[in-house]
Amino acid sequence: MSLAESVRSAVAWRSGSQIVAQIITWSVTLAVVRILDPGDYGLFAMGQVVITFLAFLNGYGFASALIQREHIERQLVRQTFGMLILVNGALAATQYALAPLAADYYGQPMVEHLLRVQVLLFLSVPFVAIPEVLLMRELDFRKPALVNVVAALISAGVALTCALAGLGVWSLVWAPIALFWTRAIGLTVAARRLDWPSFDFRGSKHLFTYGSWVLASHFCWTLSTQADIFLAGSRLDAHQVGLYAEAIFLVTIVTARFIPPLNDVAFPSFARMQDDREMLAQAFLKAIRTIMLVVSPIFLGMYASAEPLVLTAFGPKWGEMAPIVATLALAMPAFTVYILFSPAFNAIDRPDLSAKSSAVVAAILIGAFLVGMYDGAMGLAWAWVIASPLLPLTALLMGGKALRIDARALLGAITPGLGAACGMALVVRAFAAALPSLAPPAELAILVAVGAIAYLAIIYVLRREMLFETIRLVINRTPPVAPA
Repeated sequence: MSLAESVRSAVAWRSGSQIVAQIITWSVTLAVVRILDPGDYGLFAMGQVVITFLAFLNGYGFASALIQREHIERQLVRQTFGMLILVNGALAATQYALAPLAADYYGQPMVEHLLRVQVLLFLSVPFVAIPEVLLMRELDFRKPALVNVVAALISAGVALTCALAGLGVWSLVWAPIALFWTRAIGLTVAARRLDWPSFDFRGSKHLFTYGSWVLASHFCWTLSTQADIFLAGSRLDAHQVGLYAEAIFLVTIVTARFIPPLNDVAFPSFARMQDDREMLAQAFLKAIRTIMLVVSPIFLGMYASAEPLVLTAFGPKWGEMAPIVATLALAMPAFTVYILFSPAFNAIDRPDLSAKSSAVVAAILIGAFLVGMYDGAMGLAWAWVIASPLLPLTALLMGGKALRIDARALLGAITPGLGAACGMALVVRAFAAALPSLAPPAELAILVAVGAIAYLAIIYVLRREMLFETIRLVINRTPPVAPA
């Protein structure tokens, strides 16, 4: 297949499997969230801060270097496997030792027990990362897609079984452990290889340098995305932390669940274009334009219909979460654009740009959270809104020259989808105000339908050619080449 066909196939498998996996996960999550209490989610979120802070060190950047390199040898794969085993073994031991300190910080003894069981997550990472990146190098996303769906089914089954058995917060702990280890076994089988690790790291300087920059980028990313929960955990009670944590979870479903799969495809695809920067720049801008056309109405739709969305998805006891969701949704379009820069930087062998821009972004967000936390969960939500436009601007200023793009080109890629979505949000808000009192599911269904019609109508009138271009990207109508 041509590169375009390979990318289209990869996107279809990766995104398709992610959608199926999320349908499975959310079907069970909506059941589990009605069984558990906000306090359970608050405890889980407190432990997740520690895990996430350590996870940036899991060495996945070393594995990513295998994707960026044009050619790799078996010894390099063995060296990478060895690095991952050493790093993640050390992280598991560190988390086990830090567990009582974290419990004392939050004043929640249960956090210690949760963290000590969750060391199993780190021990699975080497067996997930190596087969996954080897398949990604070849743009083979079909096998990982099937593994991900099976893993989602098993994880969902574990979560629901534990919740029905009355295990409370442990339902949220055992489900991801089941997910990780199922993926580890499945991906190893799918790749049909399990090399013996090598702890002789001679000749792996580029691997270490590249991985170190990616690690630094992950560290700054972790700081910026976990600082809000970390700060809130010491100031707010578990109930308020649970509301804020689930609001963040809801509004970042797209950025945390669906954008990373697209970046997984973008990274090896951009890497194949790294010698032609003009082509890469055009591909990067087209990716932003297409993604913003899809995600902008989702975020602005969340803003316009937050109350019926929360009441339908989470139930009446989560009603306090609606204004937090509405506010956070306004920050997500800019946050999405910022996320899309990283695979492009890494593909051109400039992970240092990812790390440096991530450091500036971390400083911006932490400063905003320190100010906003004094107004509680809503203050943290507004901190996201105020800081979000600075995130893609930082990436552009630091790396736009390397990618051969400027502010005008980036703005031209962002505005069609975002502008139409803003118009759609106004229509939905006006329609919601005129609706009689309805049950939340019925109101949500009506508002979704109105929003979809309004958005497509605005795009059709103002950006018709862009709408058709996006459809052509999704549906390949090119006839097959006739055999000679």
